[in-house]
Amino acid sequence: MASDPSIDLIPLDNLLESLAASIREANLDQSWLTVETTSRELANSLRVRGGPVDNHTVLGKGKLPQSLSTLLSLALGGTHIPSDNRTSAIYELLRVGANLCMDHDDNRTTLLEIGFPQAVMSLLEGYAETIPVPPDANPLPLSIPHLKVVRTAIGVLLNASIGFNPVKIRLISLEAALTIIKLSSSIYPPTSWTVYHGSATEALFSEEWNLRTGISSWAWRTISSLKDNQDESLQIINYDVLPWITPPLLKFCPPQTPKSHHLVDADPDLLDSLLQADFDYLEEACTLIESLSLDFEEFRLELARTNCYPDSSNAVPCISTILDFIEYGSYPPLWNSSVFDEDERKSKEKAFDICKAALIKAVVEVFGEEKNDEILWNDGDSESPGGAYVKRMVSWIKRYADNVDIGSPIAGNYRDDMAICASLCLGNLATKATTAAALLSPPHTLAPVLSSDRFFSPETDIKLKHGILGLLKHLAQFSRLSPVIPASLSQVDILGRIAASGVWDEKSDAMADVIQLSAIGVAKHLCNASLDHTFALALPGESNRPTGLSQILALIKRSDSVSIKSEGARVLVNVVKSLWLNDRGALSQVPDRQRKKDACLTSVLTPECALTLTNLIGRSGRYPSLVNEGIVAISLLCTHKLGGAPVIEALTTPLNGASTIEEVSPATANNDASNSLPTPSTSSRNEGLLIPGRALDMLVSVLRNVDNPVNFPIEVRVNTCTFFLQLQRHTLNESLARIRETILPVVQQVAEDSQDAEGEERLAKAANSLLESLRRAQPAV
Repeated sequence: MASDPSIDLIPLDNLLESLAASIREANLDQSWLTVETTSRELANSLRVRGGPVDNHTVLGKGKLPQSLSTLLSLALGGTHIPSDNRTSAIYELLRVGANLCMDHDDNRTTLLEIGFPQAVMSLLEGYAETIPVPPDANPLPLSIPHLKVVRTAIGVLLNASIGFNPVKIRLISLEAALTIIKLSSSIYPPTSWTVYHGSATEALFSEEWNLRTGISSWAWRTISSLKDNQDESLQIINYDVLPWITPPLLKFCPPQTPKSHHLVDADPDLLDSLLQADFDYLEEACTLIESLSLDFEEFRLELARTNCYPDSSNAVPCISTILDFIEYGSYPPLWNSSVFDEDERKSKEKAFDICKAALIKAVVEVFGEEKNDEILWNDGDSESPGGAYVKRMVSWIKRYADNVDIGSPIAGNYRDDMAICASLCLGNLATKATTAAALLSPPHTLAPVLSSDRFFSPETDIKLKHGILGLLKHLAQFSRLSPVIPASLSQVDILGRIAASGVWDEKSDAMADVIQLSAIGVAKHLCNASLDHTFALALPGESNRPTGLSQILALIKRSDSVSIKSEGARVLVNVVKSLWLNDRGALSQVPDRQRKKDACLTSVLTPECALTLTNLIGRSGRYPSLVNEGIVAISLLCTHKLGGAPVIEALTTPLNGASTIEEVSPATANNDASNSLPTPSTSSRNEGLLIPGRALDMLVSVLRNVDNPVNFPIEVRVNTCTFFLQLQRHTLNESLARIRETILPVVQQVAEDSQDAEGEERLAKAANSLLESLRRAQPAV
């Protein structure tokens, strides 16, 4: 209880100073009793600010800070934790310190300079040293006086640090957060009160567990205060916290607390506090794991390697404990008791689900850390390739596919969070052809599962589609390195399933671009590896929907995303290459396949496809590899008698958005790009940079390769010469006249410049061949 703020506290300050001096001479119990009562009166008087005298400032400038530090040291007597007969005095001294620095920066500075917060931190470290190793799941057995000391010591650190950076920095340097969490998790293990029998009476039980919940609450408030510091480079806590915050997650998994408890009737307020403390611990632990996983590589690495002790006899990987909580964690049965009304219960259930989502993010980050591959993927497990973690992720996906009925009320809600987590994790692990092939081969055999309607129906959550399509894209990228991959995905007609799902339809959702891009990536990689996948994409399926290729071309037209435009065009590049280069000579022996190929050729020998490819060339000046892909594709089109005319028309058509610079991500281009590409005089300007007005202008710039911020390799320039040679094969002379006028002087210059240049022999040969061809085609004058 607060005392009258008008009371003169200077005599009490002087009394404590004299007591410190006398105790140095004779350590008498009576003196400590006086210290206790004096400190209690001071602490009570300092609980509130205001009044005619600013006692906080007066005492802070006096002898009190030094007296507190001296008396705390004398009370401990060189030990790490106080003896039972000194706990009451230390408790009151700590109360004085906590109240003295409350909202008072000058007093905080004074106490920091004399080392009072540091001494309090040392006291808490002493208690932390009493925690058994490995930790026990039972509450740390401390008497009520000692619990009061611990709680108030944490209160000192909270009051000293909140909003005051110098104390925060000092505490962070002392690893205060780890010590506080160790103590908190040992003194208040969540749900341990349900089976605790340490208190002899209800009154003692209530007092003890109010103290334990208070310690947990103040501990997390102190951690939050330390995190809120001005120096963002300071890491307040590291992976050493993992063995302390992960085991309690299992307390929220079956078997859980009983559905009823005597406190429901005996002390509902205490029950409310206990249930809230349990949940606060869960929420804070999950938030901490998530944030550290997102921010620190070291934490991600250790989360895959560190063990914890859910019980004192068995070490379990922390990542396994988290996965157990994600899979089996459920709402505490006592939430359904009368202690919570309906709104409170629903609010907590929603927050509980958010905790799982936070840990899913952390797990995905851990699986995305390349240095964790050797831990999370076990090459030595012949029965289940990849090992236990991979087997578990595969089972989560299969379980979702097996248990959701399309069109049922639970579609999209039957633990889709587990399927999302598993698909993202396996996608992150699929960084090698052998890994991808193993996931599609027995016993995992994921292809039929990933093609399930459960993942492509209109009711499927868009985040789940993102995970599944992302996994498919990661698997498909190794299609040319492992025949198992394109073969298994062809057997389930994966591109047909994607095309029929409507994923490339017009969407308004913010994630639509992401999943559309993933689906485009699947098509791009598979068409590059297999003619069967090209047939599946370019030919009509059983549904009445447009072909997958038609859907992608339509998406390219209407999308504002340059990544979608470029990656979509690269699908067409691979379709063209697949039709012209795969299975050459073998199709004539299989009439049905030859018929399919002819139908596909007809679908790509169109002005729309030619324009899509030339637009890729025209807008990709920063990325020579993309320009080269487009050049190769239009060169192949021109080998067909129907290909030349649409290509010529597309070359001279103004580019869409020619007045703006379009950026392409380096990941899309797979190339280290430089700045925007200057182009011939037919170009427009934007922000001082020349932009090609037509794809033809870009090709001229490629040939010149002069004053270009991006250097086009010899191979691209040779391919450009080859294209212009090929263009003349099936094209009327009159149609070529304007193109010939544009490129002739450029080709002539290139031929001259490369003639004697070292390393440019191939370019010189190609340029001279093109120059000769162009001159032969010129009309006689």
